[in-house]
Amino acid sequence: MTVLLILLIIAVLIGFYLMGTYNKLVRMRNGAEEAFKSINVYLKQRYDLIPNLVNTIKGYTQYESGTLEKIVELRSRAMSAGGKDGGAAELELSGALKTVFALAENYPDLKANQEFLNLQTTLTGLEEGIQRARRYYNASARDMNNAVEVFPSNLIAGPFGFHRMEYFEVDEAETQNVKVQF
Repeated sequence: MTVLLILLIIAVLIGFYLMGTYNKLVRMRNGAEEAFKSINVYLKQRYDLIPNLVNTIKGYTQYESGTLEKIVELRSRAMSAGGKDGGAAELELSGALKTVFALAENYPDLKANQEFLNLQTTLTGLEEGIQRARRYYNASARDMNNAVEVFPSNLIAGPFGFHRMEYFEVDEAETQNVKVQF
């Protein structure tokens, strides 16, 4: 009777451990997915802001239309790429936006224009938010990957279909400074 009771207690404890670990993995996966979705919220805000920025600059710059057209094209490409596959397109777009702010140096009236300054401030805030969201997603993905790979939670993760999550990565070539040429 005592042995049976001990085995029953051990089985219940194992059951609670399995349940707790499974629930932890679900919460971590959901948290990482939510973190990735928050990146998309910032990107959507940036996509919505870019046409306003381009139109404001068009009023001040005549011969820079090639740069502005490139930004519009990169915005469209980044929007259609979406998800984790859109990382490269997003980085190109970020570089092009840096070029726009460099253009403002050549146009004192544009630099002083309140609408441009507001758009620039908003876009800068969005870019910082995107970077924070990417870092948060990568931390969530790291935590999930650790939980999926370490013993003993890996014994539960595999059979229940929990897998490693990809990091939001940047290629080395894409981290170089943007070259602005006039």
